[in-house]
Order: sequence, then structure tokens, then C-alpha cells
Amino acid sequence: MIIVTGATGALGGRVVERLLERLPADRVGVSVREPAKARHLADRGVRVRRGDFAEPATLPGAFADAEQVLLVSSDRFGEEAVRLHRTAISAAARAGVGRVLYTSHQGAAADSLFAAMPDHAATEEALAEAGVPWTSLRNGFYASTVRHLVGGARETGQLRAPEDGPVSWTAHDDLAEAAAIALTGPARPDGPTPPLTAGQALDLADVAAILSESTGRVIDRVTVGDEDHVAELVGQGMPEPYARAMLGVFRASRRGEFAVVDPALGELLGRPPRSVRDLLTASS
Repeated sequence: MIIVTGATGALGGRVVERLLERLPADRVGVSVREPAKARHLADRGVRVRRGDFAEPATLPGAFADAEQVLLVSSDRFGEEAVRLHRTAISAAARAGVGRVLYTSHQGAAADSLFAAMPDHAATEEALAEAGVPWTSLRNGFYASTVRHLVGGARETGQLRAPEDGPVSWTAHDDLAEAAAIALTGPARPDGPTPPLTAGQALDLADVAAILSESTGRVIDRVTVGDEDHVAELVGQGMPEPYARAMLGVFRASRRGEFAVVDPALGELLGRPPRSVRDLLTASS
């Protein structure tokens, strides 16, 4: 049985759907914090169990009988995220799971300027120390973020954000399909995959140009100061520590941390990955 954590989230839910295209439902299970939200999966024959990284006692039952577990990374930052991941990895090892796969990031590095990247790097270290076969899926930066960054640019004619750098924005759907292929295909050597990215790295000026072309209206890329951006987010109700963590995305992209483009995802999918143009056109 393959167990997917976070199966009611944006990535985990898509992975389960792709698995169900490849496997009978009784070979797929999910570990979720709120089983009621996964009722639609239980109705289709998927094994639904409560599992919460913050409650270690729930994990043995959630991971029981698992040949493989896909650990979808937490949405927390810093020591809390790494602690939650370590708890889940230890539980999977104790449950005798044959392989643990983890949704890491192309920019995973201890010295990254974006807070989530050191967390991914530390989690990969924990996997290497756990004594269980493992694969770290080095996912490209989720392209859904572009939609948030675009915001109301179509209406205002301005795409406002701090100075940025190129990012190989990658679609959730493509990464979910890649995860399902990795879970159902031949085991690869322990360690991280190559970066699983789309075929282009674009900055927000490129995104503004695509928006201009698709809407027939000029969308200007307007650069705002880092502190002004933080103040705007706080003014919208975001806690300042989180707003500063989000600023790290721009600081890291300026340093080129997310600019890598690799053919591995396309080779795994057997087709070109979706582009930002595809995603923006579909949402226009």
C-alpha cells in the first residue's frame, strides 16, 4: 500500500488522483489530520486514517501496512517544520515502511535566503540518517504562487512586487503526476532527484509581458521596496514574521536560487511540462 500524507491539500490531493489512475483504490491510503475532509476518497475505496505530524501517537496507525509513504512537507517554517518532519520520518521507519518519499524543493539549501529552503535541507539530512530507503522530490517552485503575485494586475495594469529574479515556475499538476510515477515506478537510488522544473525560468517582468499579451492591455512591472512590501502585507492582515518570510522568496530569487531549469520533469512525464503562459492563459 502507498500512503500519502496531506492528501486534502493542493499537492497531496492531486497525487492521490494520479495514483488512482494507476492503482486499485485498495492499494492507496491517506494520512490526514481531519478524516472527514477525505470522505470523498473513502467513498472511492481509499483507506483513510487520521495522522498528524504534531501528534506522534496517530502515526503508527496511519502508516501501518505501508510499502511506501509520501511525506508532503509541512506549511510551517523553521524548527517547528523540521521537528514535524523528523517525527513523521521516525514513525515511518518504525512502521517498517519500505521507502519514504518527501516533497522537497529545487532550492533546498542550508544557506538559502528563503526560510523554507533550509527546512527542506534539514529534512533531507533527517531522511539520510533514518536508515530507511528514501527519495527527495526536488520540486520546482509552485507556479500557483504566480497567480498570487499577479493579484489584481489585470484590473490595475500594474504588477507590483519587490525586485525579483528568474524562477522556473512549475505546475502542481505536473509535480503530482511526477510523484505518482515515482511512487509506482522502479525505485531510484537513495537521495534527491534532479530539479523537477518547468522548461523556462521567468521573472515578473516576463510574467507582466505574458499578461499584457494575453489580455491585450499593457501590464507594467512596478518594483516596490522590500520594506514597503512587508508593510503592505502586514496592512492586509499578515503577521509580520510571516510577511518577512515571504519577502525571502524575492531575496532568494534575486540571488538566482530558483533559476535552475532541468529536463528531468519532462523526461519523467514523457511530455513538456506546463508553462506559466499555459497557466495564466487558463486562468484569464
